Amino acid sequence: MLPDKDGPGVGGGQSSPEGEDPSVSLFRDYLRLKTVHPEPDYDAALRFLDRIAEELQLPMKKIEVCPGRVVSIMTWEGTNPSLKSILLNSHTDVVPVFQEHWKYDAFSAFKDAEGNIYARGSQDMKCVTIQYIQAVRRLKAEGWKPMRTVHLMFVPDEEVGGHKGMETFVKHPEFQKLNIGFALDEGLANPGEPFTVFYGERNPWWITVHCPGSPGHGSRFVENTAAEKLVSVIINSFLDFREKEKHRLNTSECFTLGDVTTVNMTMVKGGVAYNVIPAEMDVSFDLRIPPTVNLQEFERQIKQWCKEAGEDVTYEFAQKHMNQNVTSTEENDPWWSTFSAACKAMNMTLEKEIFPAATDSRFIRAVGIPAIGFSPMNRTPILLHDHNEYLNEQVFLKGISVYERLIPALASVPAFPDEA
Repeated sequence: MLPDKDGPGVGGGQSSPEGEDPSVSLFRDYLRLKTVHPEPDYDAALRFLDRIAEELQLPMKKIEVCPGRVVSIMTWEGTNPSLKSILLNSHTDVVPVFQEHWKYDAFSAFKDAEGNIYARGSQDMKCVTIQYIQAVRRLKAEGWKPMRTVHLMFVPDEEVGGHKGMETFVKHPEFQKLNIGFALDEGLANPGEPFTVFYGERNPWWITVHCPGSPGHGSRFVENTAAEKLVSVIINSFLDFREKEKHRLNTSECFTLGDVTTVNMTMVKGGVAYNVIPAEMDVSFDLRIPPTVNLQEFERQIKQWCKEAGEDVTYEFAQKHMNQNVTSTEENDPWWSTFSAACKAMNMTLEKEIFPAATDSRFIRAVGIPAIGFSPMNRTPILLHDHNEYLNEQVFLKGISVYERLIPALASVPAFPDEA
């Protein structure tokens, strides 16, 4: 076994395979925990995190926000704990796996000859969890102490919308007590040399349109059927709009996916038999709307499409996020300028974007706390939720060094006038 360059205990109490960096071994241990929906083994994650808290000698607080849904927080108290704290957030759950499409068992954390570690959660986002932990471990071993308190938070249920996780927890008195000034959360890999950072998110709207119509026998030309309204007006209107947004994305050099509204038809329901014209049909859409769009106007447009289909056509939301807070990336913003200066000092190029999907950052921003989505993975294909999700061990290790610089920089941001 190679000498342990980070000092004793850096690997988290597990023996490392011959010559493997202890941080990589710890990462692989964590990846093997089956915190996968629909029945995530959250107890295994909590036991793992308890062990880490003990090794790091950090107090661990657990808050059951919903039955069986626990938020865990390790706290590294600052030398000036009255100042606003830094939050390092990550989620413990991962999305389901279709094992037949994987080269290796998705929970074996198999490492190939190139050092690519295959596992569900390797990019989303168990890598970041362990990078936070190992960066803190190194900083503690060096004897460094934060000025601002640093919280490492581990939340459940992000992958199923966050309702029993972060969305509920941000309203909890225990969340207020954390006194958070700035948060880091997950981002995405970047296939190129730069690192992507996310300062805002699109709003997910999940909508179902109900189209009633004249029922009848399947042998006749019945007028005003549910299917006619559904297809000729509702589906066509939504999909025409989809084409326009796709065109905007494809013809603008400065747009990324987060700058346009995506529309996808995801469900169609209705009918009872081949020879019966149904009295009602439903169609559902998944919309992701950037923070630059006027949401009230956009809903008026949907109302208009429904009106054109027929006075009795209605819609309802399964999910409708209205908060459009974005985090400042102006150079005069103390949090952003500190974050970007620390990255610049490491010769990292940053690309700023609106996150195309949804993360727990949206709930943090909604309560007025600035949050940056950032996973330090460059030269890496984007494989979150994909088959054969992997992360290279060298990219993973570089990420620990990145947080080893970022955490001290953010925890040392001077007191603001309202904190003095």
